[in-house]
Amino acid sequence: MAQNGKPPKLPVEGKRNILITSALPYVNNVPHLGNIIGCVLSADVFARYCRIRGYNTIYICGTDEYGTATETKAMEEKCSPKEICDKYYAIHKEVYNWFNISFDEFGRTSSPQQTEVCHEIFKKIFDNKWLSENTMQQLYCDTCERFLADRLVEGTCPTQGCEYDSARGDQCEKCGKLLNPTELKNPRCKVCQKTPRIRDTDHLFLELPLLKDRLEKYITEMSVVGGWSQNAIQTTNSWLREGLKQRCITRDLKWGVPVPHEKYKDKVFYVWFDAPIGYVSITSCYTHEWEKWWKNPENVELYQFMGKDNVPFHTVMFPSTLLGTGENWTLMKTISVTEYLNYEAGKFSKSKGIGVFGNDVKDTEIPVEVWRYYLLTNRPEVSDTLFTWPDLQAKLNGELLNNLGNFINRVLSFIAKPAGQGYDSIIPSIPDDVSGDSHNLTKKLADKVAAYIDQYIEAMEKVKLKQGLKTAMSISSEGNAYLQESQFWRLYKENKSLCALVMKTAVGIVYLLACLLEPFIPSFTLEVFKQLNLPAEIHVSLCADKGDVDRVKRLWDIVSSGHKLGTPKPLFKELKDEEVDFYRKKFAGSQADRIVRAEVEADKVAEQLKKTKVSDGNGKKKPAKSSNEAKNKAAPEPDITITRLDIRVGLITKAQKHPDADALYVEEIDVGEEQTRTVVSGLVKYIPLDEMQNRKVCVLCNLKPASMRGIKSQAMVLAASNDDHSKVELVEPPSSANVGERITFPGNEGNPDELLNPKKKVWETLQVDLHTNEDLVACYKDVPLTTSAGVCKVSSISCGSIK
Repeated sequence: MAQNGKPPKLPVEGKRNILITSALPYVNNVPHLGNIIGCVLSADVFARYCRIRGYNTIYICGTDEYGTATETKAMEEKCSPKEICDKYYAIHKEVYNWFNISFDEFGRTSSPQQTEVCHEIFKKIFDNKWLSENTMQQLYCDTCERFLADRLVEGTCPTQGCEYDSARGDQCEKCGKLLNPTELKNPRCKVCQKTPRIRDTDHLFLELPLLKDRLEKYITEMSVVGGWSQNAIQTTNSWLREGLKQRCITRDLKWGVPVPHEKYKDKVFYVWFDAPIGYVSITSCYTHEWEKWWKNPENVELYQFMGKDNVPFHTVMFPSTLLGTGENWTLMKTISVTEYLNYEAGKFSKSKGIGVFGNDVKDTEIPVEVWRYYLLTNRPEVSDTLFTWPDLQAKLNGELLNNLGNFINRVLSFIAKPAGQGYDSIIPSIPDDVSGDSHNLTKKLADKVAAYIDQYIEAMEKVKLKQGLKTAMSISSEGNAYLQESQFWRLYKENKSLCALVMKTAVGIVYLLACLLEPFIPSFTLEVFKQLNLPAEIHVSLCADKGDVDRVKRLWDIVSSGHKLGTPKPLFKELKDEEVDFYRKKFAGSQADRIVRAEVEADKVAEQLKKTKVSDGNGKKKPAKSSNEAKNKAAPEPDITITRLDIRVGLITKAQKHPDADALYVEEIDVGEEQTRTVVSGLVKYIPLDEMQNRKVCVLCNLKPASMRGIKSQAMVLAASNDDHSKVELVEPPSSANVGERITFPGNEGNPDELLNPKKKVWETLQVDLHTNEDLVACYKDVPLTTSAGVCKVSSISCGSIK
């Protein structure tokens, strides 16, 4: 019996049988949003799509539990590796349940089945002589009296130009290069921080060079047939170009699958040998007839989802292992790979606790469908993308609330109005004097929607999930335009027959959107079908065999006349600026930073409580005396002077293209505060991206934050332009100016406003006198913008305007 309580599915002759896996999340920590979109959520969308298409589909995943990282985490938490795995398996399962991930089986690699399947595969490749024995040099810690596996070693990355000082022994987190621990410069034991020494130790190696011809034949054929994503092809070809090397498959650890060989009985399998085998063993937990899925390439298509750092293990290592057995395995047909989702000012990081984690999202009270939608619209399919709170707000308020939610609520609420104002919740009949085929506006809409449905199916079949979602949302936009152009509220009074056609067509679009969006936001679909008063489990289908696709293209025929709706209500709630500011501050820095902030805040509250005036004997609070009580009048508005501007020396720590605007950069700028500020600048046409990096600039810090294409800009970089605005240059402080120091205007004294009041037009008034002089010095009137290291200048624009 499968975990969902249903009998396990097996491949069916003559049907499309789809086996889906997502990279097994490592169990030593809580998954963050980057992990979730990178594998489990993307695979879930495709699995749900396959099911509504009528394909015989199973989705297999589980936690990757063996290896050094688990041992290391157990040391940190002073418990056994098994206890760590039990704890985090439960956390992972809870997070994925909250995200509505529809696994057919979510298992564990520490199961007895994993050991059994690993041993079977190992014995086959050993007997087929694809393994060799070699002595290798490995770091040994005399203090801990043990060989140090990859992740128990840290040091400086040897890659020229990287030299990251916290690279792990297996891979540099910064540049992504795979490493051996002995390659690290200045290695140190992660447990005791002492310098280890090199010692000889015997290990088993998979002879990848001997499997090269078989592997290359598989890759050449399947990368085309399966439409592998470009990043997967590039990474795989890079490995092949560099030449395949022997890969060690054993490790000097205790926590792992033991090697079934007398000489190596004290060793375990390297986690990247046994982890992909977890897909097979977890399927064996789902059904004892697992071989019908995994040894049936003629009838089963294997789709695998993962982040880009996992590619070589799935396109080179795992296929080589299976090919080496000589058995007829179901090898991967299609691989879908994501780049990195970055968080605000940098990378999501489990090890450093940076970003929003799976257990955080529940605390925000932002519904799961919003999180799923935002992550999927931001899915990093071809390049890294950026998570920002203002962008989440823009997607929710602009796309889900104002586009999708507004359309559906408008349609259902109008039909639900009492007779004389609407249809009393009953879907109207279309009189004989009108039809969808003959009404020009409705026919034009139906043709557009039919084209979108075909595009949606084409995108989803090619695992272009982001494009599929965008296409579905385009239908919602068409629905809104159709309502406006038809002016249904006027038709209700002037042409009842045509109004009935329009509203029946519109409710058909509601139904269609609920179907198309089910793979992406399933809780939304359930709520829409509840409001339609239709059982979702019967109606959510786009099965070609049943004629569903052709049926939903006739929008006015989808929902039957006379059907009674449920109760319409708003589907989405606005996310306000103050909520965004709250979340941004709450999740700033690392998890450790957040704990410290929370403790400081608690101390402040406690101190405040001590100062609070207690009540007198009559239960009334004694008023606190204040010398300012008599002066409690509003202060007059100060004169508009240049000192009211808070202009500081800033350092751009990171700059990248705006995800939704070709002309804009998004910069993270250090202005001397605890956190960097996010700044959006329209400089793409004028300054190359590489020239924006690590550059000192002049930053106006007290403008009111403004949202620019979904990202809130918290300051403004000063730049000068010539008369026709064909040339723009940054205003630069001296290279030795201190980051965060306030730029002054000699002869003008005063403190800046905390925040400029936009209604008072302070910036607009002062800006007209900001310019560059003939010596390229930035000035206010004739006074230079000055730092402790000298004046601020531009490169070549004289007598230009600064803004």
